[in-house]
Amino acid sequence: MLPIDINNIFSVNESSFDDLCNTVFQFQYQYNPIYRKWVDLIDTSPSERKIPQKIPALPISFFKEQRVVTGNSQEQKIFESSGTTGVVTSRHYVADIAIYEQSFIQGFERQYGSIQNWCVLALLPAYLERENSSLVYMANKMIAMSGHSESGFYLYNYTELANKLAELELQGQPVLLLGVTFALLDFSATFPLHLKHTVVMETGGMKGRGRELTRPELHETLISRFKLNHIHAEYGMTELLSQAYSKGNGRYYCPPWMKVYIRKEDDPFELLTEGTGLIQIIDLANIYSCSFIATQDIGKLYADGSFEVLGRMDHADIRGCSLLVV
Repeated sequence: MLPIDINNIFSVNESSFDDLCNTVFQFQYQYNPIYRKWVDLIDTSPSERKIPQKIPALPISFFKEQRVVTGNSQEQKIFESSGTTGVVTSRHYVADIAIYEQSFIQGFERQYGSIQNWCVLALLPAYLERENSSLVYMANKMIAMSGHSESGFYLYNYTELANKLAELELQGQPVLLLGVTFALLDFSATFPLHLKHTVVMETGGMKGRGRELTRPELHETLISRFKLNHIHAEYGMTELLSQAYSKGNGRYYCPPWMKVYIRKEDDPFELLTEGTGLIQIIDLANIYSCSFIATQDIGKLYADGSFEVLGRMDHADIRGCSLLVV
């Protein structure tokens, strides 16, 4: 049933992106009943070839209300978003977990080189305490792939983490400290360190724990406490199978199979390739759910395709990965 080789998704380039988007759109329009109903409501010519930014995007809220799947394959994994008590969470039914693994492995290694070069320390207490987190799944796989004997998860055992970081720093070992925001803030307040060989990567996640910070405030705080030049960041969500990465200054870069556009808040059908508005994402790795998603994040898109995340749309649900206030 799948009209393309999965490897074509991960080898896509700028010249082949438009064709692949149209192939994926037609496949999902035909075999995803939720997406088809949505497209039929807003698009009078679904069979026509389209430039990517004209392909209808499914509101991300549908992942809370509907089973968003393409085809009849039984899911191998269900990822579920975090959220405050009483909030309906998103559910992503993943038909082929190997596609997710291929996406996050290649996406990370394009930016940071082989995972085997890193010792991966994951400070993700809020996520480890619940089931079905896509972030925990990714971190667990990266820990295993690193092959480093000291790679592992940490909850609230900050003293142990501080001692481990100090030991690895003395060895000159490259370390990826992947951390949820509130835990990085708590840890760095108690154990300020001078990190020379460690990349600190925040994943968002204040989740109602005190005043939420803007990303510049957060990064300035962590830079000061860890004596670093930059704080890195990952932009991902339950509804996606791909991530964008920032190596500093809050600007994210997507892998070739993922692209961000900006839509105007007062006109959801007008998309921009540069400027400020609501973030709309194409994630071709979402081949068995929906690759075209309208988020509730406010962002700024640059001419080179990189983007910033500025906040959340008013009245949007608080999500576990939320960080910013506007």
